[in-house]
Amino acid sequence: MKLNTVNVSFALASLAGLALAGAVYTLDDSIVGEDFYSSFNFEAIPDPTDGRVTYVNQSTAQMLNLTYATSNTFIMRADDTTVLTASGPGRNSVRIRSNNQYTQHVVVFDMLHMPEGCGTWPAVWETDESNWPDGGEVDIVEGVNNVEPNQSTLHTSPNCTMPANITQLGTAVETDCDTAADGNAGCGVQLTEDYNSFGPGFNSIGGGWYAMERTDSYIAVWFWERDDDSAPSDATSGAGTIDTTSWGTPAAYFPNTDCDLATHFDANNIIINLTFCESCLTCGDWAGNAAVYAASGCPSDCVTYVDSNPTAFTNAYFQFSSINIYT
Repeated sequence: MKLNTVNVSFALASLAGLALAGAVYTLDDSIVGEDFYSSFNFEAIPDPTDGRVTYVNQSTAQMLNLTYATSNTFIMRADDTTVLTASGPGRNSVRIRSNNQYTQHVVVFDMLHMPEGCGTWPAVWETDESNWPDGGEVDIVEGVNNVEPNQSTLHTSPNCTMPANITQLGTAVETDCDTAADGNAGCGVQLTEDYNSFGPGFNSIGGGWYAMERTDSYIAVWFWERDDDSAPSDATSGAGTIDTTSWGTPAAYFPNTDCDLATHFDANNIIINLTFCESCLTCGDWAGNAAVYAASGCPSDCVTYVDSNPTAFTNAYFQFSSINIYT
């Protein structure tokens, strides 16, 4: 299906003089309940971020009750019963990748719950695993150790930066998206306008909706709480068409002013995963970083805690009502 550009409006961003465009899109794929099993591949692969995790395949995940679905919900979670040995494999968890790839599109995640707990690093993102980082990466939901708020980030090949001043609800923490710069911090935006955007805060309100719009001119991320009266009804209802011109200022906004998005981003898959205590030197060393872990108020050290406290991960699960993709 093609992007409908008939109903396009423009609002000038007051800080950077950028055009915040929107458009009408048509529903291309609606993933609900057991549709997740046919729409995603369970990746039983070594963790690319060297986390304290063992990703299992679909049959193992279902046998161990790490994933299950009804007609209107899908859950994926980590093991919360096994005490690990220091020399053994990491905690069982799930990583799924969409069968379809997307370029210019909008994706809306209706999420009721996300993983929480010390040592956890949940993520909802898009990338081309076969061509990373040249194919680009959009982290829509990401955070560690229950530390709020959410952070949305781009990771790219060189020559992609963001302006210092952008009209967005969140707060920019880095402006260079290049994976080779700043320890692959990427160009991140913390959703400081809403600390319920991640972890226990998100779960306490029954979750909400995350949406991401990707075009060759910009990438934008929105978040609306479950009881937010301002949340656009087309996004929250799974309507057959949506109009992003009415969605208001995004939480995170990444324009193409200093980054040719068309050449930095391939057709990407949606990936959802939960890992623990990454030690990857090229991916920010975030959840397992000793200083970050200690600053979060978590006990012991990350690996020891994850190994020894399985019941701490009873709430380390994703629950989705739906994922709707519009093109």
